[in-house]
Amino acid sequence: MNPAAPGFGAEVEPEFLDRTAGAAGGELVLRRVGEHFEIISNGVFLMDTRDGASEREMVRACLAAVREARGGAAGLRVLIGGLGVGFSAREALDDAGVERVRVVELEPSVVEWHRGPLGAVAGEPLSDPRCEVVCADLVTWLADAAEDALAEGPWADVICLDTDNGPDWTVIERNGRLYERAALARLRRLLRPGGAVAFWSAMRAPGFAALLEEEFGAVEALEVPARAGEPDVVYLARAPAVR
Repeated sequence: MNPAAPGFGAEVEPEFLDRTAGAAGGELVLRRVGEHFEIISNGVFLMDTRDGASEREMVRACLAAVREARGGAAGLRVLIGGLGVGFSAREALDDAGVERVRVVELEPSVVEWHRGPLGAVAGEPLSDPRCEVVCADLVTWLADAAEDALAEGPWADVICLDTDNGPDWTVIERNGRLYERAALARLRRLLRPGGAVAFWSAMRAPGFAALLEEEFGAVEALEVPARAGEPDVVYLARAPAVR
């Protein structure tokens, strides 16, 4: 994602491939600009297929943190919040140590677009048998999953959340719940010992970083240069190696 990314006002005339009512309300649009695809929510740019460097770095950094904590790791289970254009899911699936990827995506249309025009661009993550997609509101899903974790134990080694434009720029107001203390506590409950969680943000969010530090301990802010404007930021936190 990058709200400042080019696309609006580009020389190539956009081709609108689909317009649909979003599950969270308003209009969700898929359009093509030249060889690239863009997703627009209520007239606000969400993401495109031009780069994806920060989304991929988010996944790589989480996997590296887990391996550092455990001295290597295989059979990893990855939870991704938000399918988007599929770069995060593809990056996880490309790691030989990943056993399973579960993606929670609110919008059924985004999932369908991956069975069509977005699939080839993203490397067909939904065709990989290790990948499971759940259509659900992430905050609601996390509440149920955290309850299950109390009885069955934590599930995830890596959690990567790329929903909306980050904690301080939510296009969909309800997504703000994901960055609140209650949601952070549920995420911590889902992580296995030595696991890692990361949040993608289109801008620096020091207030959220402080809250994340209160819940997890030390937080690492990874800045990835964007094509325009401020760098994208990945906030990375780790679960203790033992419980």
